[in-house]
Amino acid sequence: MALMPKRVKFRKAHRGRRTGKATRGNSVSFGNFGLKAMEPAWITQRQIESARVALTREMKRDGKVWIRIFPDKPFTKKPLETRMGKGKGAPEYWVAVVKPGTIMFEIAGVKTKMAAEAMRLASHKLPIKTKFVVRRDYTE
Repeated sequence: MALMPKRVKFRKAHRGRRTGKATRGNSVSFGNFGLKAMEPAWITQRQIESARVALTREMKRDGKVWIRIFPDKPFTKKPLETRMGKGKGAPEYWVAVVKPGTIMFEIAGVKTKMAAEAMRLASHKLPIKTKFVVRRDYTE
């Protein structure tokens, strides 16, 4: 099951800028533990799904997982061996724009040690540096 919007207003999007820190979605608000992005990136739907599978496998389907990012930006690509010009390429896949400080995944209902290990395994599926964070008011 690929993550992608049901419908969009425009088929193709501008690339945009990757500068700046996340001002929204930068605190653990649903679960007790989070995986925070430390660098800017475009995370593909496959990377999100792969990290989710790694999380749930390690937790042995205990606890609850929240995915805080959604791939709503189309990534376009021109066919191989195509000359320059002739417009922008066709949408190839979808990406989520992630800035430093964004909480990408959250989990609850498991011990800190297991949560840290699950997030470590999930982080290996992502193309950026991440950090394991604990909710401020959490006590085990």
